[in-house]
Amino acid sequence: MALTPDDVVTKQFQHVRFKEGFDPDEVDDFLDEIVVEWRKTIAENEELKAKLAAFESGESAPAAAPEAVEEPAAAEPVAEAEVIEEVPAPAPAVSNEGPAAASAGIIELAQRLHDEHVAEGKAQRDQLISDAQSQAASIVNEAEAKGREEMARLDRERATLETRITELRTFERDYRTQLRSYIEGKLRDLDTTATPSGSTPVSAIGL
Repeated sequence: MALTPDDVVTKQFQHVRFKEGFDPDEVDDFLDEIVVEWRKTIAENEELKAKLAAFESGESAPAAAPEAVEEPAAAEPVAEAEVIEEVPAPAPAVSNEGPAAASAGIIELAQRLHDEHVAEGKAQRDQLISDAQSQAASIVNEAEAKGREEMARLDRERATLETRITELRTFERDYRTQLRSYIEGKLRDLDTTATPSGSTPVSAIGL
C-alpha cells in the first residue's frame, strides 16, 4: 500500500519513558510541513498528468488544422515539426519528480534520524546495563571479600578463646590438685597433733 499524506497525519507513535528523545512538538511541526509539501507535489503531479493526457488525446491538434487545409503539401512537414517539438512535452512530469524526490528525501532523512536515535538509545541502554552489571559484580566481590575477612577474624577469635579455655581448664586442674594436697596435708597434721594431746588426760585420770 502506497504511503499518503493522511497516513503521515494520522500516524501515532508510542511514548517512551526514562529515555531521551526528540521534542514531540518539533516533530509534529516538521511532519506538518512535509504533509503540506507532499500534497502540493501530488496536486502538481495530477495537474501535469491531466495536461499530458489532454496532449496525448489530441486536444491541441485543431490549432494546426487550418494550415493543413491551405497548404496540403506542407502539412506533413509541419505536423512532423510540431511532433518533434512537442515530443519533449512530458518533460514537466520528469521535472515534477524534483519535489517528489525532495519529499522522499525528507522522509528518508526523518527515518534515518529516527533509526539513528533508536540505535543511540539502544547503545545507551546496553552501556547502562553493562555499567550496572559491572557495579553489581564489584559490590558482590567486595561483599565476598569482607565476608572472608570477617570469617578469618572470627576464626582467629575462636582459636584465641579455645586457647584461653584450655589454659583455664589446666589452671583449674592444677589448682584442684594443689588444694587437695594442701587439705590432705592439713588433715595429716591434725591427725599427728591429735594423738599426743589425747593421751594426757588419760594419764591424769590414772587409767
